[in-house]
Parts: sequence; structure tokens; C-alpha cells
Amino acid sequence: MIDNNIYQNPLITRYASREMAENFGDKKRFTLWRKLWIALAESEMELGLNISKSQIDEMKKYADDVNFEVAEKYEREVRHDVMAHVHAFGDQAKSAMPIIHLGATSCFVDCNSELIILNDALEIIKNKLVNVMDKLRTFALKYKHLPTLGFTHLQPAQLTTVGKRATLWLQDLTMDYNNLVNLQSSLKLRGVKGTTGTQASFMELFEGDEEKVKKLEKLVVGKLGYDKVYGVTGQTYPRKFDYNVLCVLSQIAQSAYKFSNDIRILQNMKEIEEPFEKSQIGSSAMAYKRNPMRSERIGSLARFVISLPMNSAITAGTQWFERTLDDSANRRIVNAQAFLALDGILNIYLNVSENLVVYEKVIAKHIAAELPFMATENIMMECVKAGGNRQELHERIRVLSMQAGKTVKEEGKDNNLIDLIKADKTFAAVHGRLDEILNAEKFIGRAPSQVSEFIENEVDPILKKNAAVLGQKGDVKV
Repeated sequence: MIDNNIYQNPLITRYASREMAENFGDKKRFTLWRKLWIALAESEMELGLNISKSQIDEMKKYADDVNFEVAEKYEREVRHDVMAHVHAFGDQAKSAMPIIHLGATSCFVDCNSELIILNDALEIIKNKLVNVMDKLRTFALKYKHLPTLGFTHLQPAQLTTVGKRATLWLQDLTMDYNNLVNLQSSLKLRGVKGTTGTQASFMELFEGDEEKVKKLEKLVVGKLGYDKVYGVTGQTYPRKFDYNVLCVLSQIAQSAYKFSNDIRILQNMKEIEEPFEKSQIGSSAMAYKRNPMRSERIGSLARFVISLPMNSAITAGTQWFERTLDDSANRRIVNAQAFLALDGILNIYLNVSENLVVYEKVIAKHIAAELPFMATENIMMECVKAGGNRQELHERIRVLSMQAGKTVKEEGKDNNLIDLIKADKTFAAVHGRLDEILNAEKFIGRAPSQVSEFIENEVDPILKKNAAVLGQKGDVKV
């Protein structure tokens, strides 16, 4: 039950999925600690230390049964979270108490478990990312032929297509996907390194046998499902890895932010809208409004995620020698909340990208208002082909364009440039072909082909690799 008397983290109550919240929950973290202690003890036993199978079996019996209240009681006494959980685990697995955490430092469980949690969180993000890509793929292909005004400097420019614009959003995500996969491929566990990373305690346990110490590390990480460890560490894994993680999350947030801003502008233009539910209220005062709250929420959360890499950069840069503890409280907040916020972003991105509403007649109306200006060069060239003087035609186009522009801007009327051209004998050669010349599809270049080629060459291979996780739908909690 929620205690409404105290602050509740909105990342949990409003935005992130339960899956991501559980990934950073205490149950998973402390269960991983126990699995690490079991892997360590079991590996030490296999390499000849005086540890019995019955002790291992008793530890395994309580691996998932974390006695949180007992651990909390111990931590209030000893002010050390890892030792509190050592004692709590030992209260259950009594025969194993003497050998739990044997030779290890706190960061054996803390760092290795954190890396596993981060890797699992990246997997959740990757799965949602490819699902967003799948939704945008469908949208891009559906509208690859639909002309729309392109914009540079937020001013009308040459035409593009609705589908081609969607590939710009998609391309950002393909870059993000590749960066995420590269990051995952570089992930290593801290391994079994001891207090300052020298493995001195394990050298003592194995009486100076370096080969056994090296084998111990391989055995332990192998039991956790990993095969790579950092070659050298201080007490912790390199905090630069956290910075790398936050940078990848920031990049995904940047892509979502750009998408959300584009949709907000398009919704203002009434060309494309995010989904709006039957009973949804846009404004408490203005009942007619259809505010783009989903896209606004994406932008709001994205701003938070984008700001976080600097925090991790400072943490990485202030790790004195082998380790300092001023990273601990900070990282408990930053790492988890970055993932929770991005998870919330992608939940909304999924919902919006799957349910975009396109108003084709409004798009056509906007094209009609601007295309006459864009078509002037084509009109001029056709007249030159029919024997006209290019310089004279250019001057008449200039004069008529200024006149039409004045009509639009100063009188608030529709663009009448084509009517002016139809009434001007200088352009008699094309008077019967203006509808053909003004066909919007003649102004979109290779946009439809670019959409198909980009999706086939760059998007589909990614989606094929991730076919098993496709089919997710976005959830907007409130």
C-alpha cells in the first residue's frame, strides 16, 4: 500500500514498467548477492578449500529467501549493508556462516551484481527500442509515397514524404541500437579481485598458487553466465563504464526527444496527431483542446536522462586511487533512475508510434499553399523548352511571386501565384499543363525508394535478429 504521507518516486508510480522497477529492486539485488556468494564458495570448494557440499547446499536452500527484516536490523547495528546481509544469510544457512564471503571484499557482491543488473536493464531497453523501430517501420512504409512539406529552419522547403520523415526518426534509433549492442558486447564483470584489486586475499587462501586464483575467477563468473572480467581493477569496476551506460541512455533519450518535438509541431499544424482517447481531457479550462501530453511527457523525461551523463563523469573522475565511497549513494540514485526514466520514455514512444493519426487532406492543403512557389523553376524550364527567354521568364516569376506573397502575408488570402501565371501571356506555353507540373509527387525525388532501401538494408536486419521480442505495446499509466 502506498503511504501518501511521504514522497513517492513518480518514476515508479507513474512512468516506468514493473519489469524495470523489479530489475533494480532489492529482491533482485540481494538475491544476486547470495548467488555470488554461492558461486564463490562452490568454486573455492572445487579448487580444494575446506568447504563442504552440505554447506553449499544449505546456502542454495536460502538463495531466494532473503530475510530482509533481519538484514535491516543488522545494518542498523553495523552500518554496513554487505556485512548485514552476510549475517542475515548466515542466520539461515548456519553451517555455511563461517565460509560466506570467504576472501572477498564488499565490492565482490556489490560491483558484480550491479554489472549484471545494468546488463539486464540494457536488455529491457534494447527490446523496447526494437519494438519502437518496428512500429516506425510500419508507419514509414505505409506513408512512403505521401508527399508533405519539408522544413528547414522550420520554414517550408522542398517536399519530402511522411514516410521519409519517419525514417529520420528510425535512423536515430538504428544508431542508438548499434551503440547499445556495442556497449553490451564490452560488458565485463569485476570478477574476484579482493580489496584493492590485487587478489592478495585469494593468494593467501590458495597458498600462493596463482593458477588456482585465476581459475577461481573464471569459475565464479562462469557460474553467473559470464566469461569476461576486467584485467585490472581497484576495489570497484571502472566507474567510466557507468558513464558509457549513461551516454547510451542519453542518446536514446535524445532520439525520443527529437521525435516528440516533431510530433508536437505537426500536431500544432494539424497534420499528424498522437493518440487521444475518447474520455481524455486536454485542458481543465479549455475543453476543446487536444494537447500532445504523451509527446510532452517524452520530452520532459528525456530532458532528465540527457542531463545525467555529466553526473557519472564527475563520479568517474573523482575515484581516488583504488576507490572512494562518495560514489555509492550517488550511483544508487543515478543508475537506476536513468533506466527507469528511459523505460518510461520508451513505453510512451511505443504507444505514440503505433497510434499516430495522419490527416492527409490537411497535409495536401499545406502543400497547395506552398507548392506554387516551389514549382516556379519547373514552370520556367518548361517555358524555356518551348522557346522562351530564361531571363525574361525569371523576372516575371519574381514579380508575380512577390505579388502572391503580399496577397498571402498582408491580405491573409490564399496563394494566388498560379492564377497570376495563368493570366500572364509570358507563360502561355504551359497554361494547359500546370496541373501536371504541379503534381506533388513530381517533387519528392527518390523519397519512396529511399524509405524502402533504408528499411531493407538497415532496419530489417536488426528486427530480424530481435524477432522473438517483437509485438510489445506501449503502456501509458496515467
